[in-house]
Amino acid sequence: MMSNLVNEMPRRVPIRTIEWEMLDKRKFYPYSMMSSFTVRCFLYPLTLVRTRLQVQHHNAIYTGTFDAFRKILQLEGARGLYRGFWISCFQVVSGLCYVSTYEGVRHVLEKNGVSNLKIKSLVGGSCASLVGQTIIVPFDVISQHLMILGQISKQGKSVSANPLAVRTEGRTKAEITWDVTRTIYNRDGFRGFYRGYLASLANYVPSSAAWWTFYQLYQEVLSSLPHLLPHTGTQCLAAVMSGCTTSIITNPMDLVRTRVQVQRRSIPETIRYLWATERLRIFTKGLTARMTSSSIYSLAIILGYESVKKMSVLPEYKDGVQW
Repeated sequence: MMSNLVNEMPRRVPIRTIEWEMLDKRKFYPYSMMSSFTVRCFLYPLTLVRTRLQVQHHNAIYTGTFDAFRKILQLEGARGLYRGFWISCFQVVSGLCYVSTYEGVRHVLEKNGVSNLKIKSLVGGSCASLVGQTIIVPFDVISQHLMILGQISKQGKSVSANPLAVRTEGRTKAEITWDVTRTIYNRDGFRGFYRGYLASLANYVPSSAAWWTFYQLYQEVLSSLPHLLPHTGTQCLAAVMSGCTTSIITNPMDLVRTRVQVQRRSIPETIRYLWATERLRIFTKGLTARMTSSSIYSLAIILGYESVKKMSVLPEYKDGVQW
């Protein structure tokens, strides 16, 4: 009799995707900020190296990713890998807006009858990137100028690497940062901080949409295979695969975005210049650094993001969460 009652009790359906309404926001936001800042601390050097590789002409300074790491450490020390770091930390704020938009759009689509996870990921990723880029581009512009300034004082002067002609010798980071900010405003006004904004949208909106779509797709593929990994491990592997795929697809536009923001040309001029000087190298320039950065970043972000969501879930859903 008792066994029949147990068998008739409804079984809790495992929760593979934690939706927005399942989260305790009082836990989710603080945990997300801590996770994002920690990941940024570890991975910022890869972003700096990628930016320098994309800005240089051919192989004028660095022959590749590992050569860039070696020379920066030799000539600038470990601190050289963190140039512009504190300005870039404002991306933690934009990151909160990004995930809120992503989850919010998915929630709205669900309420309006859209249940396909890949479609929700595609639309949510696009909208989230639009909001995130609108907030972060000014800080991105300043940060990129700071990233490349180390090449001036240590490796000889180069106008292409210092288009603002900022003096760096004997000055503090705060003074250099203020000088970069002031010079951008004096030259171009407020619009100067949104230089490359359209290039950023053209790069990051499709990139974000593709990343979340591939992430969902790879999760479904991996979940259909024999379960060799826990659910979180499957999510991390799907994230790495999605990062690699998206990097290969969007690398040329990322190169255009970086050049527009640093070298102060328009998008059409930048594309013509890159094709004239780099030809097919536009598909591979900085790609190793970008794939490495994207793979590690995707792994770290999803490990943190999905873990934070699982730790922030409301009590009534805890038993159904899959780790």
